[in-house]
Amino acid sequence: MTGFIRARSDEQKAQRIAEVKAAAVHQFETRPYHEITLTTIADELGWSRANLYKYVATKEEIFLLVDADEYRAYFEALLAALPEGCGLTADVVAEVWAGIANAHQRYFRLGEILSAIIETNVTLERLIEFKRGYLAYVDAMAERLPLLLPIDRAQVHPLIESVYFHAVGAAGICRSNPLVVQALRELGAETEHDFRAEMRDFIGMCLRHHAG
Repeated sequence: MTGFIRARSDEQKAQRIAEVKAAAVHQFETRPYHEITLTTIADELGWSRANLYKYVATKEEIFLLVDADEYRAYFEALLAALPEGCGLTADVVAEVWAGIANAHQRYFRLGEILSAIIETNVTLERLIEFKRGYLAYVDAMAERLPLLLPIDRAQVHPLIESVYFHAVGAAGICRSNPLVVQALRELGAETEHDFRAEMRDFIGMCLRHHAG
């Protein structure tokens, strides 16, 4: 990673933020969240903390930006895979949706700490921007799903939330921390989890309920 050079243009600032997010994502994939700090992120970038503070005030601000990237990628994939008039059955929609959820597990793993940690240490302005973007995608899905299945528009938001919260739990179980794995092994209570299959079954159940 190159040393810090102060960004002057909006394009350069966006590039610096992208570098910060990439470092945060790398650390999220390789260490527990509580071990990630602004110092560890700055060190990975080859920056000082003072330079990092020019772009973000807390590590939670970084992860809010990361989570926004994740929900954009997730919803864009859903909208692309479920085009208007595609003629898919509910079971096929569930299969497609589960595959997309499986490919975006980091979005759901971030969900484990979103409301309790990330959203508690950011500015109101950043949180409003984050929620506005999320709700815009929910609205897009509320327009799209009724064109594919016999589901009322008002039922789409609770459907998306049900899928999300189940996926958050399933993603956490499927990526248990080593200490939990060891404890369950000692108790002879190890279990195998197939995130994609579990999500397919759950989404199918939800679609049958909301579109029934």
